[in-house]
Amino acid sequence: MAVTKKLVKTIPYVKSSKVEKWRLEMQYENDSEGDATYYKSVFIHTAVAADGDFTKAAKGSFNLAALTAMCPTSLWDDVFASQVDSVITNPPSDPVPDDSFSVPS
Repeated sequence: MAVTKKLVKTIPYVKSSKVEKWRLEMQYENDSEGDATYYKSVFIHTAVAADGDFTKAAKGSFNLAALTAMCPTSLWDDVFASQVDSVITNPPSDPVPDDSFSVPS
């Protein structure tokens, strides 16, 4: 299972030229599109300076590593692994009809 993670959207909320909050979206992909084991999920997190998630600064001072560090990736890793397991690795089986069943008398 080759999992890739990519920060796909970052939206800064700015006040007085400094970011007070970030809305971050990270996409997880398992294997390659078209593969039988392909699965994709997007996780969203809001990081808030007032909550201690980061220090207010100009939006241009944040790089990819700093933005990624604000994301709860260890939690998302576990959730994504569970999603892949329940959808790809061990999907629920569909019920099978029993056409031989007769209504009891």
